Amino acid sequence: MTAYLGKAVSRVDGPLKVTGKALYAGEFGTADLCTGYVVNSSVAKGRILSIDTQAALNVPGVLDVITHENRPEVASYNESYTDMDAADGKHFRPLYNDRVLFNMQPVALVVAESFETAHYAASLIRVDYEAEPHQADIYAQRGNAHKAPTPMPPDRGDADSAWASAPVKIEAEYHSAAEFHNPMEMHASTVIYNTDGKLTVHDKTQGVQNSAQFISNIFGLPDGDVRVVTPFVGGAFGSGLRPQYQLVLATMAALKLKRSVRVVLSREQMFSFGHRPETIQHFRLACDQEGKLVSTIHEVVGETSSFEDFTEMVVVWSASLYGCPNVRLDYKLAPLDLYTPLDMRAPGAVLGVYGLESAMDELAYAANIDPLEFRIRNFTDVDPASNKPYSSKELLECYRQGAERFGWSKRSHEPRSMRDGKQLVGWGMATGVWEAMQNPASAKAVINIDGSLVVSSATADIGTGTYTVMTQIAAELFGLPLEKVTFRLGDSTLPKAPLEGGSFTVSSVGSAVKQACETLQQQLLDQAKEEDQSPFSNLELTDVVFENGEICIKAAPAERIKIADLLKKGGTPSMEASASASPKKERDDYTTATHSAVFVEVKVDEDFGTIQVSRMVSAIAAGRVLSLKPGRNQILGGMVWGIGMAMQEEGMLDKDLARWMNHNIAEYHFPVNADVHDLDVIFVEEHDEIVNPLGAKGIGEIGIVGVAAAIANAVYHATGKRIRDLPITLDKVFE
Repeated sequence: MTAYLGKAVSRVDGPLKVTGKALYAGEFGTADLCTGYVVNSSVAKGRILSIDTQAALNVPGVLDVITHENRPEVASYNESYTDMDAADGKHFRPLYNDRVLFNMQPVALVVAESFETAHYAASLIRVDYEAEPHQADIYAQRGNAHKAPTPMPPDRGDADSAWASAPVKIEAEYHSAAEFHNPMEMHASTVIYNTDGKLTVHDKTQGVQNSAQFISNIFGLPDGDVRVVTPFVGGAFGSGLRPQYQLVLATMAALKLKRSVRVVLSREQMFSFGHRPETIQHFRLACDQEGKLVSTIHEVVGETSSFEDFTEMVVVWSASLYGCPNVRLDYKLAPLDLYTPLDMRAPGAVLGVYGLESAMDELAYAANIDPLEFRIRNFTDVDPASNKPYSSKELLECYRQGAERFGWSKRSHEPRSMRDGKQLVGWGMATGVWEAMQNPASAKAVINIDGSLVVSSATADIGTGTYTVMTQIAAELFGLPLEKVTFRLGDSTLPKAPLEGGSFTVSSVGSAVKQACETLQQQLLDQAKEEDQSPFSNLELTDVVFENGEICIKAAPAERIKIADLLKKGGTPSMEASASASPKKERDDYTTATHSAVFVEVKVDEDFGTIQVSRMVSAIAAGRVLSLKPGRNQILGGMVWGIGMAMQEEGMLDKDLARWMNHNIAEYHFPVNADVHDLDVIFVEEHDEIVNPLGAKGIGEIGIVGVAAAIANAVYHATGKRIRDLPITLDKVFE
């Protein structure tokens, strides 16, 4: 039997991408295609008094300028409309009325025969506003923050009394700046208006069925009149979970003009919707003389918009990652006159674990205990928030293997005690955690008479390797070469799939693919049993193996039958089967999660304050890793992004204008080649028969969790200075 799972397989979609044959949302076209360009507001809050569009309309080639004054009627615009990833509240509706809710809000769409014409005409539009006072400072709004609607683990014990009486304790506050997704592919929607009035939409999205249903609901279109096709996505990181406003505007223009319309947001406009929210985290943490936690108090104020309550799981990790008898959590939202924040890689965890792991490091030093040893002493194999055991948790092995690979035993405990010439050397570490989820999903498998296998599901591939791992699953089950298997995705007409996010695509869609293939195998075996004097008559699926287009008996390998012969005798060129997979009930008795241990070395120039992350080791326990190459790449990408979060990424907000000032790739800093040095990934062996039929937990998120804290802890070890404000820039080192 051919084994592909757990192997280092090159991406099956790689050749299409590197040769430019992979088409993205803004690259599809048709003969009558026209272009829309968005005009954005220049105030943060207020009313539109007037919009002068005449000069734009006079430009040859301009077809229309759509504003709130002349937009077509929209079925659900007079009610709140929603999508699969919507936050609580009254969701933003582009061109709804004269109200301005945030700076850079879309206020008009210029539609023209060419992009250049639309862009130029947009510059001629004049908008008069009645500006109103706005608030864009989370610290100023801290006192007006309200309870987040997301349920949290209940408090346990008496955390405040336990902290007050504890022999060893710390109190600290941590701040993290807003971050922006900045995927390579900018958000785009190409809406093809077909002769029958139906729409074929190419949208940058992490969920084609979400976008299709969203458009159908808003514009009152019958089911089946909107088909969303997105075979490739050039990165998203959460920015494509919610349909963005260019999709609504492109569809609105296409329906109004009865023309195909494309709208692509500029890089600057990519900063006009969503980001990782700014947060303030207040910790009080305490332990006894032996280093066992006795109190955890974690209070968070997170940013949200004035019209929605965006919530993340920021505080929940503090209730479950370590054993502690007394825990109190609080999570509040400060409404600002900005667009609603968005999920961004490992939403909630990357922030909450940064605060928790920074506080754990501070408490370890207060107790004079090695930071790794301190975490080991507080390890728990039962989730204290639910009192459920973990389905698997090889975190201790992550600590062991990561520390051994990194050389942690050679670390001196005291800050400023390790040097390399004029550079201060610091070693820091942190724990990472992310939930291992599975959502209902469906898939279809079709075996053809030529021996090829086509498997499909309406999931996405945002660069994570979905095409590859699903091909591996199907190819291994049928014992076929990878080139004989095709996986289809990114089409809303395919079997139902959840949004691609949260590291649950492999567990969800992969389980459905496995089940669809096994259902098809059973159908083929049943047909083989019907043959005259069939040796397969009394056999079960576990008694046979599929390989190279044949069904073979395990106990008698010479007994085999060609699948092509079965199809010929059945008079059909193919056979298909569909299946739906859902989490099994057994999962309810366990907590399922991925874990990691991150070890970091930094070098800080004592004269200039510059910081270099010279080494990093990340040991990951994520169940069965089905595809090693994309899997390792996912972790490496998360580690690099963690460097950016820790030291570079920061949305610079002019609070007087409530406008992001570094809305471009030149001034929004993130790691480049010179910032990335020795990165090492360890996949710790972990068996889990509870989490899903594949035993895979997903690894898209876990790679970034804990990295920023490990870097911050290493900077403290190098310099003796605790910097609690991300990003850690050289001015803060010198401050």
